[in-house]
Amino acid sequence: MHVSQAVFDLSASGAVLAAALLAGLVLHRIFHHWRVKLKGKWGEMLFALLESLPIPLMLLAGLHISLQLFELPRVWRHLGDKLILAVLIVVIFYFPAKVFILFLRRMTQRDPTLERVTAPATFVVRALFALVAIIVILENLGIHLTAVWTTLGVGSVAVALALQDTLSNFFAGLYVLADQPIRLGDFIKLDSGQEGYVTRIGWRSTHLRTLPNSIVVLPNSTLSKAIITNYSLPEPRVALPMQVGVVYGTDPEAVEHALLEVAEQAIAAGIDGLLLEPKPAVRFIPGFSDSSLDFTLVVHVRSYVDQFAVQHEIRKRIVRRFQKEGIEFAFPTRTLVLDKSALPLLGGRTPKPGPDTF
Repeated sequence: MHVSQAVFDLSASGAVLAAALLAGLVLHRIFHHWRVKLKGKWGEMLFALLESLPIPLMLLAGLHISLQLFELPRVWRHLGDKLILAVLIVVIFYFPAKVFILFLRRMTQRDPTLERVTAPATFVVRALFALVAIIVILENLGIHLTAVWTTLGVGSVAVALALQDTLSNFFAGLYVLADQPIRLGDFIKLDSGQEGYVTRIGWRSTHLRTLPNSIVVLPNSTLSKAIITNYSLPEPRVALPMQVGVVYGTDPEAVEHALLEVAEQAIAAGIDGLLLEPKPAVRFIPGFSDSSLDFTLVVHVRSYVDQFAVQHEIRKRIVRRFQKEGIEFAFPTRTLVLDKSALPLLGGRTPKPGPDTF
């Protein structure tokens, strides 16, 4: 059977490309096997990088061999040259992008909490390298993008101005996810007064669930500028100070003894959220005020929100203990001293002694 040279060359080229594809698939499977075998080790990164290269490289080699060995039509040869150039540029840009992506993946394996940062970073890297590769390919194919660049330059300024707040929140979200001043489940309070549990950290906003069970939505740009008190770091345990004021003339030792016993009895009673360690303490602080001797009872609670129930129970016990021992709570009093010239204003009457003495 007579076969024309053109048909033979095309068939042979197809066979070479098929053999190249088969060899690429075999190498791909080999590298994939070793990547799985070395999972969790640095060798995994090497074989993960090599795993994706055999197929495009073998096809590139097969196409080059076909163009060199066989007499293909001019149109096919021209198309093949352009295709080789395009594949070569893609491989050149794909290699560093893949290295960077594998590095990010390795970071995520070490610390899963970084996934919220590495996932968008991976997308950005892929999009950036793909865009640059397409631009280089088009330029080498003789498609000039000067007009496109001009249009994109003007358009990007307009888009940046229109999306200024959105971009600000986006990059602030990246900062929050990378620096991790807060985590999901943390109870935080901002200097502006908002407080609650962190339920969601998104790219535009962060959600707080307040104690009344409502949601506060904070733009990430606002959150990144705020002074944050994180009651869950470095641990959830919180010291709870409670001030108690008694009248002047009360024995400080008796007050200290009574407050300590109240705290110890509350711990022994098993009040939910009240911790045995560190032990409770009483300090004669802030000390002397206008109308009272002020003491501070310090106990420790399991978490920030446990303080409310604990304060409720301990304050009731303090009231009962002070009533039992005759310790009087202080309240604001004022003493006014008037000279004799003020007596006519009072109708010549001498005021009766009382809380306010004239």
